[in-house]
Amino acid sequence: MAMESSVWSPCDYSHNVTFFYNWVGKKISVAWTTRDSVVIVLGLTVCLIVVLANLLVMVAISMNHRFHFPIYYLLGNMAAADLFAGIAYANLMLHTGPWTSTLSKKQWYIRGALIDISLTASVANLLAVAVERHQTIITMQLHSKMTKRRVVLLMVCIWAVSIIMGLVPSTFWNCECDLDDCSTVAPLYSRRFLIFWAVLNLLTFFIMVAVYTRIFVYVRYQTSHASHHTTDMRHRQTVVNLMKTISMVLGAFVICWMPGLVTLLLDGLLGKASHANAYEKFCLAIAECNSLVNPVIYSLRDDEMRRTFKWILCCLCRRGADQQREPSPVEVNSPLPEETLGCVQKLDHTACTETNHKEDSWTMPGV
Repeated sequence: MAMESSVWSPCDYSHNVTFFYNWVGKKISVAWTTRDSVVIVLGLTVCLIVVLANLLVMVAISMNHRFHFPIYYLLGNMAAADLFAGIAYANLMLHTGPWTSTLSKKQWYIRGALIDISLTASVANLLAVAVERHQTIITMQLHSKMTKRRVVLLMVCIWAVSIIMGLVPSTFWNCECDLDDCSTVAPLYSRRFLIFWAVLNLLTFFIMVAVYTRIFVYVRYQTSHASHHTTDMRHRQTVVNLMKTISMVLGAFVICWMPGLVTLLLDGLLGKASHANAYEKFCLAIAECNSLVNPVIYSLRDDEMRRTFKWILCCLCRRGADQQREPSPVEVNSPLPEETLGCVQKLDHTACTETNHKEDSWTMPGV
């Protein structure tokens, strides 16, 4: 009896990862199944695309001086968070399935913390972009008057909060001292923490809905008022484009995050009765896709961003072709090819040209 009491002690930190998985009834595969292979292949494919897409956004923002404004700094920070999410999810894919049983508790917590930090930073950046757009549009400015110091401070705060959220489960809010509170999705996490994290993200979503709704109502009022004095159809088109962007932002958030948030809520509220293990990996993969959708919505809808992307990809392709082609003695001392020189001149011209000629560009990037 004494031995049994010692084994089931509430705060026995000697339990390994396998113990917690067995306790909640989450099976660790002893061999690779078809399901595990499909999840890993799809997951790593998404991760690769996420990393490349967001890296392209960050390079474009850093190279084009036209993007050196607060809104683009925030978009670059969001791209960094999404890039980090791709790396964190790839790390998860490489430490799942039969490999899970080989992890120590410290390694398991690190694996989970990377996911928590990256996804929290991504959502926080979405909220920061919404607030910045609200401030800019209400004051009818092309760009926010936030100083670089304030923008940097905001980005630091986003990452600080994200890191804290990632470290909370491993430091004190776990189920090692309360086995009945263990999650079936993340066996070492507290179900109450998962409820808190899901509710926090749902609250962020409702705040975004309120902010973007106010933006749309305000712009619609302004454009309808202007329409009484002018027949210019660009005002009506501005509202249509704004509505498309808002619908894409909120729709992507709902599609990518809602399945995972609902799964966490059900797991936190019902525990084993929720049967969340049957679909939790696919929900996490869908949530990761939001890190791929973000650069598409916020960047590819911007004409200048698309032109910068084309310039970067064009130059990379030409550089690769030049490296594969062995230069002849005549070509070694020849000047730059005309196409390459034109490409460089085009970027310099783009970087030095002002953007104030776009009347309605104050509404939102990509509108």
